[in-house]
Amino acid sequence: MGLTKTEMFTDEQNQISLFSKVFGHPARVAILQHLFKINSCVCGDLVNEIGLAQPTISQHLKELKNLGLIKGNVEGTSVCYCVNSENWRRMKEVMQQFLDQDILATDCC
Repeated sequence: MGLTKTEMFTDEQNQISLFSKVFGHPARVAILQHLFKINSCVCGDLVNEIGLAQPTISQHLKELKNLGLIKGNVEGTSVCYCVNSENWRRMKEVMQQFLDQDILATDCC
């Protein structure tokens, strides 16, 4: 059986790609910004805050949770979400190392 395309790349390259993808939609950025702003878990008021339909918000929350940037706890009939601080710090370290690279050659193109 052949390799999948992601298997051709390093774990770090795949990780950077996944982190970048999660920031590729403004709704996910808005959700994260809101979670940081309230500095606590949010239980259901994201529809009013973000302005998108509940199924759309749920899909974006799923993407953020699958990557581990947020975590959710069931409280009664709702799920409360907050930033996963450990994974957020790890993501920042990986992305910072990538973004801190500088171009060394000055005679290109």
